[in-house]
Amino acid sequence: MATNIYASATGGDEAAQKAGATIDCPDVGAELTQVPDAARADVDKELASLDGQIAEAYQQLQAATQEQKQDSGFTDSSIMKPLEEKRGATIERIAVAIGNAGERPEGLEALAGCELSVQEQPQAGQAGNGPVAEDFVDINSVEPNVQAPPAAQNASTGTFTTSCGVNENGLFNSDNVIVAPGVSNGAHHFHDYIGNQSNDAFASDEDLANADTSCENQSDKSTYYWPVLRLQNGTQEQDANSPGGGIEGNAGEIITPKEVTLTFQGSPQGDVTAMPRLLRIITGDAKAFVNGTANANASWSCTGFEDRQLKDKYPLCPQGSDVVRTFKFQSCWDGRNIDSANHRTHVAFAAADGSCPGGFQAIPQLVQRIVYDVDAPSLDDGGQTTPLFAVDSFPEQLHKPVTDHGDFINVFDEALMNEMVDCINEGRKCDAGALPEEPQNPGEGDGGNDDGGNDDGGNNDGGNGDGGQNGGDEGNNGGNDDGGQNNDGGQNNDGGQDGGQNNDGGQDGGQNNDGGNNDAGQNDGGDKDNGGQNDGGQTEPATEAPADDQPTDDATADQPKIDTPPSREAEEAPAEEVGTATATPTQTQAAVGAEQQNNNTGTQTVGGSLADTGAKLWPAAAGAVLVLCGIVLLRQMRRRA
Repeated sequence: MATNIYASATGGDEAAQKAGATIDCPDVGAELTQVPDAARADVDKELASLDGQIAEAYQQLQAATQEQKQDSGFTDSSIMKPLEEKRGATIERIAVAIGNAGERPEGLEALAGCELSVQEQPQAGQAGNGPVAEDFVDINSVEPNVQAPPAAQNASTGTFTTSCGVNENGLFNSDNVIVAPGVSNGAHHFHDYIGNQSNDAFASDEDLANADTSCENQSDKSTYYWPVLRLQNGTQEQDANSPGGGIEGNAGEIITPKEVTLTFQGSPQGDVTAMPRLLRIITGDAKAFVNGTANANASWSCTGFEDRQLKDKYPLCPQGSDVVRTFKFQSCWDGRNIDSANHRTHVAFAAADGSCPGGFQAIPQLVQRIVYDVDAPSLDDGGQTTPLFAVDSFPEQLHKPVTDHGDFINVFDEALMNEMVDCINEGRKCDAGALPEEPQNPGEGDGGNDDGGNDDGGNNDGGNGDGGQNGGDEGNNGGNDDGGQNNDGGQNNDGGQDGGQNNDGGQDGGQNNDGGNNDAGQNDGGDKDNGGQNDGGQTEPATEAPADDQPTDDATADQPKIDTPPSREAEEAPAEEVGTATATPTQTQAAVGAEQQNNNTGTQTVGGSLADTGAKLWPAAAGAVLVLCGIVLLRQMRRRA
């Protein structure tokens, strides 16, 4: 049974008159190691209902008077007995759901009852449910306790970092899509989110895959989240009157991290293998205060003292030192499942020597380090001079530091994940932000018209934008621009093949850009950027290349290509030759003609299809016919005269 010992804290006499209490219920979810897939959704929702029932009972307990809390008859009849009945009915529904899809579990009904712990001590914290002075310890009093396993000769010693910000976007919610998918406020406490920007209780795998990301490398759409840290300073946050926030005892000012580092590291026993896409990992136990520490994995420390890690205490850091939370995620995977019934058994921690359990294989280990610029609270006056800080928690967990936990869903692009594995296994230190981003498939994107062309899949700001292979538009802000001459390099565009050949960058993005991929173009690496045309309308020197070097959708698309702008003759060539003719580097704007001079934004450029070419040639042909007819008519009139 959980014991709750409070010390004086902020809240004054009113808080001091309230008795501390918590509710201890068995964790049904932890007992369900086997749940058929067909029953998983129903079971998850019922498990979330159990959490909601405990939270509701705890709120009733908090609202009771001192005398009522001390009256066992009142608490049993009004709080604990109704809670047991509700839990019993929910547990039965869980058993039925599993039995309908497989073998019915036995003995779950014994988990319905809960225990109440009441202490003659004042409440603490802004919401009256922790933390307390005993939850803190001076880091200087802690002996170094971190030991790394010795690395074997074939250890994978590389590291791979990804930068996803500190949640400066302010993305918070009290959901947990891993544990309670489809259930609002399934966590009953607020999370910070970085990386994937679409994570809530209702996010599908497709939603996560198509989401925006705060990560520097856009090929990392993984979601990283953890309970917020709050200062107990009386601030009324936006969630003060919301479930998961102040209503459930999570009160105070949410602290934005000073720094977040996300590092994937190798195994001391050998190579690592790629994580499967959409792998879900939870580290730590949000209910460790009442469940015990079997699954706890909290690590608290201070900068400059990180060889000393605390599991069940918050650190008091000296002046100039910041609070650090570190999560080391499981690094062994069963090789089959991206999740499991209790969200734990599909992954495992390595042994002390770094080896994985039988049947498991090593994967990159995520080490998540979160730094906060917070001062050590004044414990003598209960945080009134310098406020206490505490992690958000389930209401009955009383903000204990041992309940800290982190969550991760892998939504890395497959190619970037493979780059991570290679980097780690080869002993290199890699930064995802310094790597070229993987191109999207040609034609991907919104495809809408924007800025004179198609954007995000069509023509954008002078060419094919963001990875599109679009036929149709012949011109854009970079077809014939800045004086009427073909600009910026000629025939290539930002991401593939467009109906028109000229855009804001010639080979920028579609062929080669700054040595990497740009806007999801087809080729990685390169040696040309914005080459060919300058802003005065005159072409810069460029080297001719054979027509068969034109980018294609096969392996040859990765080969660097150097093009020159098409000549005037190329515009008048038969359709099958358009796009293959070249011009001399010294061709001037005057040679191009006044027609292109007048076409600036959204002009027609050298076509890429038979229809496009015909659309340009038929007016000239019709004009020629009219001229010939006029000449014949004039001659006939002269003869008659």
